[in-house]
Amino acid sequence: MKNILTQFSRIFVGILFIISGLIKLNDPVGFSYKLAEYFSEPVFNMPFFVPFSLGLALFIVILEVVLGIMLLIGYKSKITIWSLLLLIVMFTFLTFYSAYFNVVKDCGCFGDALKLTPWQSFTKDVVLLFFILILYFNRKLVQPLFSNAVQNVIIYLSIILCSFMGIMVLNHLPIIDFRPFKVGNNIQAGMRIPDNAEKSVVEMIFIYKVNGVDKEFTEKELMNIPEGAVFIDRKDKVITEGYIAPIHDFTMEIDDSDYTAEFLEAPKSMLIVAYDLPNADKDGLAKMEKLYLEAKVKGYKVAGMTASSTEQIAIAKKQFGMTFDFYFCDAITLKTIERANPSIIILEKGTVMQKVHHNDLSDLKL
Repeated sequence: MKNILTQFSRIFVGILFIISGLIKLNDPVGFSYKLAEYFSEPVFNMPFFVPFSLGLALFIVILEVVLGIMLLIGYKSKITIWSLLLLIVMFTFLTFYSAYFNVVKDCGCFGDALKLTPWQSFTKDVVLLFFILILYFNRKLVQPLFSNAVQNVIIYLSIILCSFMGIMVLNHLPIIDFRPFKVGNNIQAGMRIPDNAEKSVVEMIFIYKVNGVDKEFTEKELMNIPEGAVFIDRKDKVITEGYIAPIHDFTMEIDDSDYTAEFLEAPKSMLIVAYDLPNADKDGLAKMEKLYLEAKVKGYKVAGMTASSTEQIAIAKKQFGMTFDFYFCDAITLKTIERANPSIIILEKGTVMQKVHHNDLSDLKL
């Protein structure tokens, strides 16, 4: 019985780590955004780690895949199980912290392929911890499946293939797109909220300074506010979160004027997405003006989309000779649309027809 439970744990944990790692390896940039969120001020306040988010993301996802393979074939079982235990303890702490303090809405455990609530993520990690502890206490039963030579070849090959995959998707696009802006999806449809959708339950919280201390009061408690209390602020507390449209915060604005409908209803539109112009790839930006002129001749409505400031837009347009307009959109939304900075999106009446990395402009069909 002990051996059966151990071997089941070995297969279950190994496969889950491989699947989780490969999904994130398909989109390491997306996982790096999640790590940066953990490093930000509202969570662990370690901004000095943010510049290393992408490197850490690649290392972690490759490690997940390789450890899963190591466990399945029984390669150096003691080191493998110890590594898995340390990794799952770290993940369990992060997901518990996220859930308890409600600071990170999605851990990114399975990228955009499967969204888990913070408590679901924590529960998943507790289950994994249980099975990894079974492996830890019965590690002598995890025996190698092949000779040392074959084991070494499998592990080295898995590291090489994972590294190749990581480099490939970073220089092009994710192999599989799980996001709401994937090819074939219609943006207007993604923004619609069904008439029978569940509504969010929101409670207004009022903050007053009472004897030098900020205290929160609900709307029902306003009659009991102590004399002399000074109003500070008001915030909305979500009691129950209702339906959230897959696509939200998608806007195209210039000088507080909204042009979203104009571009989404056009027969042919080309969006040049560069969410962060100062840090965008310079070679990529240098190609955009020529692309704009080609698309304009073929009847496309062309727009740049960015979250950069007016001053940063002016600097970039002058530096790279770009004559098309840039429209403002939320940075998180732009990062969700596409991972490359810049990248190109082709729309037909709001339906995504093509998505191209700036390294792959030769694949663009205008």
